[in-house]
Amino acid sequence: MTEYGANGPNGIDVTRPSVARMYDYYLGGKDNFEIDREAVRRVEKAMPEIRQLALENRAFLRRAVRHMARQGIRQFIDIGSGLPTVGNTHEIAQEIIPDARVVYVDNDPVVLQHGRALLATDENTTVAAADMRRPSDVLEHPQTVKILDFNQPVGVLMIAMVHFLTMDEQGAIMAQLRDSLPSGSYLTATHVTRDGHPAEAVAAIEAVYAATPTPIYFREHAEVSRFFEGFELVPPGLVTIDTWHPDPDDLAPQATRWLYGGVGRKP
Repeated sequence: MTEYGANGPNGIDVTRPSVARMYDYYLGGKDNFEIDREAVRRVEKAMPEIRQLALENRAFLRRAVRHMARQGIRQFIDIGSGLPTVGNTHEIAQEIIPDARVVYVDNDPVVLQHGRALLATDENTTVAAADMRRPSDVLEHPQTVKILDFNQPVGVLMIAMVHFLTMDEQGAIMAQLRDSLPSGSYLTATHVTRDGHPAEAVAAIEAVYAATPTPIYFREHAEVSRFFEGFELVPPGLVTIDTWHPDPDDLAPQATRWLYGGVGRKP
């Protein structure tokens, strides 16, 4: 990506690392700045397998989308979708349901700019600028209501997103999101965990993200499970993502066990 001064293009803040651009760099993308790459290098010192984790997370997303599509879900909201990459939600869903509709939601200007360019010719897919902390903005966004029917079940993806919420925020935000979805909808989420990992590594990574606009919180299994309250977890439940419906036809990288993931259905 072209480098800019402190006042970047289209209002992009290049004075602080961006979570979306850091994730793009984890995946080998080019839509990032030196400040993002330097933050990633600091994360890599504490978690050398961070790029492996990002690929593992994408593999889980693909399996979860396929599962929901096979249960008859025809419309999806991908909250905090990040920059376009191989195996996007709409591509995976439309392999099973050709007319599946997908709304990508993000609040990063780079994501919005690239997403809109990528999806300009796909009438079943759109991009909405909104923040997951305000579910009503996500669900009532003009781009969302333009292509989704909330009289029918929706598959909501919050992949590597809920760990950016504080536990004080968790209850109200997740309840509002859940209560707005029709019966038969699904929630899919992944969340970093400190279970089984060195406390000093967790602290070092949290310190890097504390310098971004979006601090991250590593949590234990019981804390992560609270994000699925009101949903019935699909077996095997909330597990490290390598053990959630592994697919021999879509192999994930070697397990890092840094992420819990699950898919829950609203009764």
